[in-house]
Amino acid sequence: MDDKRRFALVGTGNRGTTMWGKDLLAGWRGFVDLVAIADTNALRAERARTMIASNAPIYVDVDTMLTETRPDLVIVCTPDDTHDDIVVKALESGADVITEKPMATTVEKIRRILDAEKRTGRRVDVSFNYRFAPTAARIKELIDAGEIGRVTSVDFHWYLDTRHGADYFRRWHAYTDRSGSLFVHKATHHFDLLNWYLDSDPETVSAFAELQMYGRKGPFRGPRCKLCPHKASCDFYLDIGADPFLDALYEQPAEIDGYYRDGCVFREDIDIPDTMVANIRYRNDVHVSYSLNTFQPIEGHHIAFNGTKGRIELRQFEDQPWETTPEDVILLVRNFPKGQPAVERIKVPHSPGGHYGGDDRMRNMIFKPGIADPLGQRAGARAGALSVLCGISALQSARSGKVVRLADLMPDLFDSGTRPVPQFAAQSSGGRR
Repeated sequence: MDDKRRFALVGTGNRGTTMWGKDLLAGWRGFVDLVAIADTNALRAERARTMIASNAPIYVDVDTMLTETRPDLVIVCTPDDTHDDIVVKALESGADVITEKPMATTVEKIRRILDAEKRTGRRVDVSFNYRFAPTAARIKELIDAGEIGRVTSVDFHWYLDTRHGADYFRRWHAYTDRSGSLFVHKATHHFDLLNWYLDSDPETVSAFAELQMYGRKGPFRGPRCKLCPHKASCDFYLDIGADPFLDALYEQPAEIDGYYRDGCVFREDIDIPDTMVANIRYRNDVHVSYSLNTFQPIEGHHIAFNGTKGRIELRQFEDQPWETTPEDVILLVRNFPKGQPAVERIKVPHSPGGHYGGDDRMRNMIFKPGIADPLGQRAGARAGALSVLCGISALQSARSGKVVRLADLMPDLFDSGTRPVPQFAAQSSGGRR
């Protein structure tokens, strides 16, 4: 095909090397051509290029890469706090951008990206693959069809297990100035799902968050897992040498930049919370109760939508110490059946590929021409901004003890109809307690 997208991959960690490198070329080679790989660590980039099975040139400088290769698409998979610089440079060079989530980590960085997109006329896509998972799409269809009437509240709880959850505390994600905290880095996915499901803007957030397992709460600590004197007794010990992929991509390359993939989860300078709850009020009067826990014996989530005509509920299992079937079951319960079933169990089989097929469906939407988007699954820069602002607001609320209004952080993203922060007053019990 003469109209292949000429893309550059910036950032060769796990996600860049697999999702946007090897896997993208394997499944969408007829639509894309990798013309450059950029990473500040040349050895990691070389290892990644071998894994991707590409002969694209390697650059350690984004400016030089953009000038010499002139890609028409740049895919950004670098640490979160660096996204804005790379996205803006790519847009100003005339390229469109796909950025991994979160789009940015601060209000100022969000504004830089939005301004550059508007100024250049190019497009930013945010990699919100959860929107494309078949089960998420089916839930969106049920809500939009009015199966439970008007949604009034949502219960949403996400569980990270002691493998996945701990991994964030081994890496740069454990520092607020790099990731914005997991309220931004991880929960941006969840806040975006809520924004998309509810088709509304979040207005106010109140939250609590604490560090209860990792960091200074740990019983001991070492320089890194590989060199730790406590490895025999540490429940979180990671043997990076036992994983050929991680070992090749990170161990020797760490000699260049000092980024060791098996950092101690009990480092005393970790400054992000590991246990988080938030309440969100939406412009359409939906109230959300959300939580994120990072050291559970299970992986997955529970979500329930409460409406004027019924309830939609899902418990999605991703990893747990018991067997499950390769499908999700959405529970649709009606208040007033009137000839319809009072309860429907809607089974959605898991599809192959990452995120139960969501990764593949997202790449199809972006790269294959003519694919309709009736559910609005493709996410742009405003969606990326709103989800990050939810996380920033949650962290700010948890640290200040105050309710935070998103429009106070970034007024230009919202219209003047945004309502004020609600004032809560103590009420007499007035009767039954």
